[in-house]
Order: sequence, then C-alpha cells, then structure tokens
Amino acid sequence: MTSESRHVPVMLQRCLDLLAPALERPGAVVVDCTLGLGGHSEALLTRFPEAHLIGLDRDKEALRLSGERLAPYGDRATLVHAVYDELPDVLDRLGIPAVQGVLFDLGVSSMQLDEADRGFAYAQDAPLDMRMDQTTGMSAAEVLNTYPPGELVRILRQYGEEKQAKRIVSAVVREREKEPFTNSARLVELIRDALPQAAKRTGGNPAKRTFQALRIEVNGELSVLERAIPAAVERIAVGGRIAVLSYHSLEDRLVKQVFAAGAASTAPPGLPVVPEKYQPKLKLLTRGAELPTEEEIAENRRAAPARFRGVERIREARL
Repeated sequence: MTSESRHVPVMLQRCLDLLAPALERPGAVVVDCTLGLGGHSEALLTRFPEAHLIGLDRDKEALRLSGERLAPYGDRATLVHAVYDELPDVLDRLGIPAVQGVLFDLGVSSMQLDEADRGFAYAQDAPLDMRMDQTTGMSAAEVLNTYPPGELVRILRQYGEEKQAKRIVSAVVREREKEPFTNSARLVELIRDALPQAAKRTGGNPAKRTFQALRIEVNGELSVLERAIPAAVERIAVGGRIAVLSYHSLEDRLVKQVFAAGAASTAPPGLPVVPEKYQPKLKLLTRGAELPTEEEIAENRRAAPARFRGVERIREARL
C-alpha cells in the first residue's frame, strides 16, 4: 500500500488556508513537525511553490515512505529524523534562524495505526510496543510489566482519563505476576473483564483509554509537546503562523495555554500606556478550537476527534 492511499490528511484545506498568508512570500520556510506519511507536506509544497519544507519525524519508516512521496519536489523538502521538541536544534544545524510556518498534526499516525506489528491499535492482536521510534525507549509491554501499581494508576488517570484505573491496574498486577504481558489481545481481554457493565456500555472500545495512556507514556508525548509548542513560538518570524491539530483534551489544553499566554499582555495592571515589551506577541487566528466538518468525518473517521488552533506572530520577543 502506498503512503498516498494509506493517509487522508485531517482538515487539510483549513491548514493550508490558515498558513497561506505566511507561506505565499518568496523564500518562505515551513516546518511540518509531524511528517507522518507526508500528506500535509505534499499539499504545502504543491500549494506554495516557492516555499521550502522541513519535515520532522521520529519514526524512520514514516521518513522512508514520505521521502518517496516527496521525492518529486527535490531539494525543496528536507526530511530529518527528530522528535518535534528538537525543532530549535534542527533549525540551528540547518542555519535557519526563523521560519514562516509551523504545522503540528499530533498523536499517532495513520501508518502506525495500520501497521499491525506496531501495537498501537486495540482492535487487532499485536506485540505491545507503541514506540513511534522503535530504535529507542521502553515499549508498552515493559511499562505494563515493570511500573509500580501507583504509577500505572496515575498514567491511566492522567493520560487516558480512565475512571476505572484502579480496577484495571489491579487486574494487570495480578496477571503480570502469572505471566508478563507481550501482546495487545490479552490486555484488551483483561480490560473488558475488569470493567463493570455500565462502563463497557459507553465511549466505544473499553480499551481505548488505556491504550491512549500507554502510548502517551511510552513516547513522552505531553512532555515533548510542553517543550515543542513554546519552541515553535520562539522560532516563528513576525508575520509567521503556527497551525496545530490535536486529538485529545490533554494536547489541546497545552496548546491553548501556550497560545493564550502569548496573546495576552504581560503588563502590570494599571499602566495608562502599555510599553511594547509587555504587548502580546501572538494573535489568535481561531476562535476556540475549530472542529472538522460532518462531511470530513464521514469521509475520514480518524478526523472526528480533531481540534484545530492557529496563531500569528505579531512582534519580536520581549526586550
């Protein structure tokens, strides 16, 4: 299966339209911080023929596939194996002080969900891996088998917003003493057995929240995002724009907080005139979080949880 047929970019037209005023300038540089299978990047290179794209991804297989897809654009695309909080280091290595556009399409990619042996999807049995970069870090199985019970409860509650975290963790601890976890099907079955009937009747697959929590922990997604969004704000040029697609409330909350802080005055209360150094450095381009249309969700069910926010840099950093 080709990367084009496997990946339908979420809210693509909205992303392009929001970034357009910044990327229509000659020599504009745009960073796709979550390259994936290259759907958004291909559209950016096509829509903005004078722009140069830098694509980041921690998944080497995604880089390989997107590299094939973007090969027709030649040296207009620079692809880098990196996690998106490494954005400043990547730009420094490339000798680029500031960029005109940044795009984040957060969460797990279509390829990672569709590759059975990656262990991201709870609907099919697979090794419990969940690492976006399979060359480093702990797998989901190692987390399940080695973390103290209290830490597992915290992860499920904080990252999965799982109300039944204690029940699930008690069952995990009991079962891992008999035999370590290796595959997803056993975990899914354990979760189904551990939950009360009422909890199984709402919110789709009962394993969804636990799998989300494990994935976020394995890949350090929230801590990476906490560093990456402010880093992007600092490296965007005046007039440059940032677009972010998030897929659960924890991600969206972090993005909202950074954007809101940048769009607020930092002046002490009561000043008759606000000096420039206290004035907002960002302008919010979306009213709250925008949602995909019903038509898009009908065509691409993975768009359903998407939340979209955008900002523009309106002045340099504080003096």
